[in-house]
Amino acid sequence: MKKRSLKKSFGFKKPLSALLFFSAIIIGNSSFAHSYGDPTKTTTDSARKAATKELLRAFSILGQTAKIIHRHDTGETATPSVPFAFGDFSWVNGVNRQTSTLLDGPVFTPDITIDVNYTRSNRNPIDNTVVGSTALARNNEMTLNMLAFGGDFHWNNVRGRVMMQFGTRATEVPRNDYSGYKGQYDLPDAYRYLSETYVGYHWNKWHGVNLDMGIFMSYIGMFSYNNFENWSYQPSFTSDNTPWFFNGIRLQMFPTEKTKMEVWLINGWQSYAMFNKMPGIGFSWMHRPKEYISMISNNYVGTDVAGMPNCYRFHTDNSFQLRYLNRPASTNGITKAAFTLTGDFGFQSGGIYTPFGEHTASNFISGMVYHRIWFAHNHMAWNIGGGYMSNPSKYLVLIPPGQATDKFLAGATPGASFNAWDCSTTLQYMPSENITIEFEVVHRAANQDYFAGSGGVTGPDGYQNGAGIPGTSYNPNSYQPSTGTWQPDLVKSETRGVFAMICRF
Repeated sequence: MKKRSLKKSFGFKKPLSALLFFSAIIIGNSSFAHSYGDPTKTTTDSARKAATKELLRAFSILGQTAKIIHRHDTGETATPSVPFAFGDFSWVNGVNRQTSTLLDGPVFTPDITIDVNYTRSNRNPIDNTVVGSTALARNNEMTLNMLAFGGDFHWNNVRGRVMMQFGTRATEVPRNDYSGYKGQYDLPDAYRYLSETYVGYHWNKWHGVNLDMGIFMSYIGMFSYNNFENWSYQPSFTSDNTPWFFNGIRLQMFPTEKTKMEVWLINGWQSYAMFNKMPGIGFSWMHRPKEYISMISNNYVGTDVAGMPNCYRFHTDNSFQLRYLNRPASTNGITKAAFTLTGDFGFQSGGIYTPFGEHTASNFISGMVYHRIWFAHNHMAWNIGGGYMSNPSKYLVLIPPGQATDKFLAGATPGASFNAWDCSTTLQYMPSENITIEFEVVHRAANQDYFAGSGGVTGPDGYQNGAGIPGTSYNPNSYQPSTGTWQPDLVKSETRGVFAMICRF
């Protein structure tokens, strides 16, 4: 009988590929047998959990083996080293703290996040609306903030990422971009359910070079768009008033395993479309010389004022993070401690705006600082911090929703100062790498009426279809019976509690 080759029998081109594959199968079977032992004996819950863990490890080994087989069969050579793999940077604010992937295949790596929160303000607005936040939308309610699912495709150096988003964030973030209403085809509706979607190509040059095109996350402001990666739930003003996403092209370059350089050619400053003729241009530099240090600088220039093509926006964002204590062997005490410093500076120049001036100023100066300690075997962490923002002309302020928009923008003239500050303290419980349970208290204040008061920002009875109708229930802080008119109830400060559960797979 004629012998069949490995390639014809199993699809392997070379003996090494077959050896690697069958080795992985043996590992998987041995893991299963080790976990369950004698099949005639009753299996306990702990044994089942152990077996599941071992099987997942075996699947991961199979996935990595498939990648090695692919590289061997195609002659593909690996990069000298994976960027930033020389240390554990899961402590960094804005970085995924998970050290392993649940399921990592040779073609696709899934990514799923479920973020649910409950928040209550001391102002208790009648319409339950939160003003000035992209992390919170509804007051005094259980809210699905974000259901994100998708993942990364990777094959033959071709890369792609698809992340869908549903929940209140699919409304909060797009509403702050006015560019999508230019021309036909409603881009906020077309894109709102896509948080990050791009296609790209990877070159094995230096320690990696990537060229991506699509919608990708912004690094400006240090906090991540995914709250699972953040030290605090409600970001400070510096982060909440700077971009969460870019739409365009980026070139990522890793000249060393400790440095990343990135160049952007994008439609604009967190904009789906382009306000004027000039695209936004930016670059990012990130350097991590040691496992306990992370530095990043982001810089941007563009024309992002509707109808003012000669008005240029400049912005620089710089963050420094330091882990100054690391005691992994600690049993009951503090295991890690770190702090972050962020400073932003920007301005608009051209048309009716000048960077500085008594009546024409349009600039952005802000900063934030946070400190965090980990304890209980890194299963718990306590964070405290806050920041300050000065924004004359209000050109980067999150605009209050509903009928409060016109009231707030009435003072949005060049030179009109908007100053705000915030502070927060957060306790996080992380029983596993896949879930975070947190409680936070945050206080925010501004030099003018900005946050939702007890009368709300929607209407006298809190409902959109009842706004301005005499005879409906009303809040005395916002409704004026003598004139039959209603005004949004905005106040200068608020204090709120936040309870959230976030899981990620």
